[in-house]
Amino acid sequence: MDFYRRAELVCKRIPEGKVATYGQIALLCGKPGNARQVGYGLGHGLLGRNLPAHRVVNARGFMSGAASFELPDMQRLLLETEGVSVDREGIVDLKRFGWKHTMEEALALEACFKEYGI
Repeated sequence: MDFYRRAELVCKRIPEGKVATYGQIALLCGKPGNARQVGYGLGHGLLGRNLPAHRVVNARGFMSGAASFELPDMQRLLLETEGVSVDREGIVDLKRFGWKHTMEEALALEACFKEYGI
């Protein structure tokens, strides 16, 4: 369960108007290669509530979790409200809108994990 607590903290730090990939979140949790576990956690509510889950896309920028939202176009609408463009196929341009976290942000997350004992 510590992984899901870490993923929750990472997701809460995704800036408005940016998206992160499942793999990026797993990497910041210290578990590179666990992208599917991030998706599972988001899809099953294991990461807590009030997360900006609409800011999470797959490695191609595709809104692969869109079906988990209450309405079919909810993820798209939430992203577009934040100024993130989504093309007709449901893909976000990661070069333009991807969260390019810094080393300082990664170290701050690591310190946060230690503080919470996770």
